Amino acid sequence: MEWFEPLGLAITGVGHIGNDTWEEDLMREFAEVFNNELGKYKGSPISFNLDPQKATTAEPLHRLLDRKAEWKWGERERKAFKDIKNLLTSDRILVQYSGTLPIRLTCDASPFGIGTVLSHKMPNGTEAPIAFFSRTLSKPERNYSQLDKEALAAVAGIKRFHEYLYGRSFELITDHKPLLGIIAGDKPTPPVLSPRMLRWVEFLAAYNYTLLHHPGKSIDHADALSRCPLPETGEDPAPAMNTLLIETMEEARISAADIARATSKDKILARILNWIWKGGCVLWGDRVVVPNTLRQQTLRLLHDGHPGIVRMKALARSYMWWPGMDKEIEMWVSSCANCQESRAAPNSAPVHDWENPGTPWARLHIDFAGPCKGNTFLVIVDAYSKWLEVVLMTTTTADAVIKVLRRLFATHGIPDLIVSDNGPPFTSNTFEMFLADQGIRHVLSTPKKPSTNGLAEWMVRSTKETLMRLGPGDIQAKLDKLLAIQHITPSATTHRSPAELLMGRKLRSPLDRLHPQYSTEKPTDSTSRIREFQPGDRVYAKNLSGNPLWVPATITQVTGPLSYRVQTTDGQLWKRHIDQLRGRLTRVESEPQHNNQGEGKDKQAVPERAKTQTPGLDTPNTSSEEDNSEHIPETTEEVTGAERSWRGQPSKVGEGGESTPETEFERVLEPTQREQRTSTSQPEGTGTTELRRSGRTSKRPAYLRDYVA
Repeated sequence: MEWFEPLGLAITGVGHIGNDTWEEDLMREFAEVFNNELGKYKGSPISFNLDPQKATTAEPLHRLLDRKAEWKWGERERKAFKDIKNLLTSDRILVQYSGTLPIRLTCDASPFGIGTVLSHKMPNGTEAPIAFFSRTLSKPERNYSQLDKEALAAVAGIKRFHEYLYGRSFELITDHKPLLGIIAGDKPTPPVLSPRMLRWVEFLAAYNYTLLHHPGKSIDHADALSRCPLPETGEDPAPAMNTLLIETMEEARISAADIARATSKDKILARILNWIWKGGCVLWGDRVVVPNTLRQQTLRLLHDGHPGIVRMKALARSYMWWPGMDKEIEMWVSSCANCQESRAAPNSAPVHDWENPGTPWARLHIDFAGPCKGNTFLVIVDAYSKWLEVVLMTTTTADAVIKVLRRLFATHGIPDLIVSDNGPPFTSNTFEMFLADQGIRHVLSTPKKPSTNGLAEWMVRSTKETLMRLGPGDIQAKLDKLLAIQHITPSATTHRSPAELLMGRKLRSPLDRLHPQYSTEKPTDSTSRIREFQPGDRVYAKNLSGNPLWVPATITQVTGPLSYRVQTTDGQLWKRHIDQLRGRLTRVESEPQHNNQGEGKDKQAVPERAKTQTPGLDTPNTSSEEDNSEHIPETTEEVTGAERSWRGQPSKVGEGGESTPETEFERVLEPTQREQRTSTSQPEGTGTTELRRSGRTSKRPAYLRDYVA
């Protein structure tokens, strides 16, 4: 009798349980209860809270079930029947449903039946049953998997006790743990479900329940009901009442008779009717004047089909009239919910420009562009200078955007304000925390209104169109070309290039080389002359092996455009670059002499070539002054290699303000030497200085004979 223990039953009054054939005897005596096998109960649901004395109380009635017993309904049987009725209807077995106590539905399924128990959870923690339900599984249902059978038990129990459960929260108890991941109301539905299970999930979504798992040994009452189900029935013997909704009939159409009856009852129109008789109706031209009592019904008739204000007025003006008709039609359409929900959007408001930030890089507008040719870009534009930055993005997460902004902030600084749309990367907590940490205000544009972030949207469109026009190729190379042009192109609003407004200067581009002042044929130094030497020029050569750093030498050969071979004073031959050579100036000092006028001549420094002449050059005629100059001590001073450009020319300032030999010599002399030269150039007792000029005849160099001056 193991199955009696979960039900709390105590069998008494049967004296042959101890016999060897007690099971057969019990089945024979309770043939109406058992279906030829112990454990397959086919009677009414048995409560797990039955009084142990119930079997004793019902024993007289049990005897009447014996086929061999003689039917006898006496006082004893009548008393037993009355006691059982009182026992079944008492609160010791079932409790009355309460809307304040927590409610619980326990479900279980066996291979051939399902059982559910609807109960209240009492304040002391005990469980009191309200009702029971069980049924046998149909032949197709017996082929269900155990998962589907357990779910079927829950669905069938909720359908059975819909009046108790709908509209309030309850606990749904099951001993099948896999159901927690499928029909739990607080978890997402698995993406893969059978059609049957999906229908059940949709059905359970209408109820507010909490799915809990209890071990099978703790819900033995539902388990016993599932193992002893009632036979399957076609229809519910006590179906719930179905409420039929009866729609009211539409109002009858207004006719001329209705207008006439309402006109006769209208105070104003009734008086007019006495003056104008036209079939009981007052007409204004061809239009009927509608009385006040029928105007609402007339408006409803005109609004049939929701034609709108304009069409409704046109329709009304064709058939009827009353004072203030147009205004009432406008109010009627404006108060119609269907018309207002489906009407077109209002006219666009005038574009409101953002205020001018006043300083560069103060307000940035950012947005994503793409996909364009399979790529996504982050577009950043400065509101003040219209400086554009386009970055190729491999991902559109908040971390990727922050990485790009950090690099830009390191170059241009931190802005005061950033404007973006409501995309997930820009509204994420990570991005907001980054901006807050940098002290940057974040403004979001209105959802579904791109014009509020119009600067970024316009740059996105311009970027995509330009990339499409550039054709195939490396996308990064296209971006670089696009940005290079955008940064130097004057804006239509500011009339200056973004680089000028952001950096305060123009960026150099290949277009700048078109200007003659920018692109010269040859680079110039500070003296606007090209340094070069010829064989025979006296120079200082850099000593690469030690001191002194510069050694006097003479150019012997030109070995390249910028390289020369020189010979030092001790006869060594070196090869030097032009940057390792310096011009050497020889100063000639002569004794004061008196000319025919009795004026003394001062000493003069002139640059000279070495006595070794360049091959092919004519030796110039020498005068007595040149011969005398060979015996005058020499001192050398630094001079550039461009002295041959003025050698033999008059000692005066040239055109364009260029220096002459005299001024060049003045520049290179030391202060003490300049003072000495000044003192010697002005003899005592004279107020003016006479320049001493060389009497040597200058000849044209041999290498210039083929050129015509």
